[in-house]
Amino acid sequence: MTPEQITWAKRFRWISLIEGMSFLILLFIAMPLKYMMGMPMAVTYVGWAHGALFILYIYLVFPTARSLKWGFSRTLFALMASVLPFGPFIFDRNLKKSQHVDF
Repeated sequence: MTPEQITWAKRFRWISLIEGMSFLILLFIAMPLKYMMGMPMAVTYVGWAHGALFILYIYLVFPTARSLKWGFSRTLFALMASVLPFGPFIFDRNLKKSQHVDF
């Protein structure tokens, strides 16, 4: 991999993992706080942060795919991973295996 490709891969990996964690926090902490404890502001703040990270993730998929020369199926997998719980973590593991580089 070229230095530019490594930079894109690292950048995407960090955003992917942070976005995945924000989704899990939203689902498993903020949502129960809202519906079981009557604290709707938890979803407001965590939801806003997750939304911003989700948009950044989607925005970075395409230039990363172009830089790393992903095919259609891998790009689609990256997009689908963003809407599934634990999806970004599974995609990250798959990406690390296929690139044979420890980021």
